[in-house]
Amino acid sequence: MFVLVTGGAGFIGSHVVDALLAAGHEVRIVDYLHPAAHDREPSYVADVEWLRDDLRAGADAAVAGVDAVLHQAAMVGLGVDLSDIAAYTAHNDLGTAELLRSLHARGFDGRIVLASSMVVYGEGRYACPAHGRQPAPPRAPGDLDAGRFEPGCPVCGGPMEPQSVPEDAPADPRNVYAATKLHQEHLVNAYARETGAAAVALRYHNVYGPRMPRDTPYAGVASIFRSRLEAGAAPRVTEDGHQRRDFVHVRDVAAANLLALESSETGAFNVASGEPHSVGEMAAALSAAMGGPAPEITGAWRAGDVRHVFASVARIRAELGYTPGVAFADGMAEFASAPLR
Repeated sequence: MFVLVTGGAGFIGSHVVDALLAAGHEVRIVDYLHPAAHDREPSYVADVEWLRDDLRAGADAAVAGVDAVLHQAAMVGLGVDLSDIAAYTAHNDLGTAELLRSLHARGFDGRIVLASSMVVYGEGRYACPAHGRQPAPPRAPGDLDAGRFEPGCPVCGGPMEPQSVPEDAPADPRNVYAATKLHQEHLVNAYARETGAAAVALRYHNVYGPRMPRDTPYAGVASIFRSRLEAGAAPRVTEDGHQRRDFVHVRDVAAANLLALESSETGAFNVASGEPHSVGEMAAALSAAMGGPAPEITGAWRAGDVRHVFASVARIRAELGYTPGVAFADGMAEFASAPLR
């Protein structure tokens, strides 16, 4: 197939391109090289057709003749603060809309695989021992200031046990980035319903690995911790460090994209390792791998963060044949010295 990869010069997109080429597909990249993520042209970009265009203005040329689209381009992370709101919606929502408009103008009815995110769930799934499964209410600033980080049962206020989140869990985006990712899913699904195209949303959990961006407000937590360790400082872990996530290696994410492209299945799929770890565990593993100081647990909190969210991978295993290949310990050991951007 001739596949367009938007954001193909980025962290995840470049690994997706590598996987596509290894599988024998023809690839075109379109990437803006947003200055928040790139301070120069990356050296690792594969030798393929590359359009240096902003999707909001350059999608027509990008979609010409393609059989499928793997839409990776987006502003990611929580950013700085609400001053980023217009940039996130412009790049993520409007960029996706312009891409779909250009595809429609070409009569495209092929396969669209969207890079979505676990942030669409907001808080993960919880169960109260007395009242069963319950939605976690937003955490109050006063509770967070007092170090009460666990969400309480909305019925009795008691503790709840976090559970893995399946794809049919209700969406509850709790920050601007999350809202734009859910809107991207809605836009792509609307396009598919009206054109007969096939739509897949891959809800990435916490992706890490080589080529991750560093030293930017949009960097992932793993690269932030590594930058501090390289400077001889301890990783600073927010809250009490017990917040749970699913850390998935970027090569597994690229493999999931290839499976989604070559499958006939549609819908949303979690892309994760299936093995949750706390943020404190991740920081400790990275510190040990780099021979650095132990993590510092700060007790600080960030608006928009959630407490626990980790994935069920039952659906992607059953329907796409996905099997994570990089174990947590091996991935962290590799990441300790992997080249970053």
